[in-house]
Amino acid sequence: MYKSTGFVSFVLRRFTGVALVLYLFTHMWVIGSINGGPDAFNARLNLVQSPLFKVLEVALLAAVVYHAFDGIRLIIVHYFNVTEYRKSLFYAVFAISAILVIAGGLPILLFALEG
Repeated sequence: MYKSTGFVSFVLRRFTGVALVLYLFTHMWVIGSINGGPDAFNARLNLVQSPLFKVLEVALLAAVVYHAFDGIRLIIVHYFNVTEYRKSLFYAVFAISAILVIAGGLPILLFALEG
């Protein structure tokens, strides 16, 4: 059971959902610092522009892409009654997500290495 694509999809979807919520709170924390004045805002902005956060941006991209495409996969499986293709659709979602994360994450990391 724990090695099935359904379980892996379930765990990844929950994990990426929690990661997106944590990002949302971090985003509000940075944007909310504008109320503390320009110095507070610039200090938090400098923090999130560190190399560590560039790697976390790629992880955010991975979470958004996988979560979105897996959601579309679930809609297709549910509304078009194609349950016999669940495994194939999971692998397709995973492959498409990996390709898009590499295509989008590589420029982010290359730009971070330049600066």
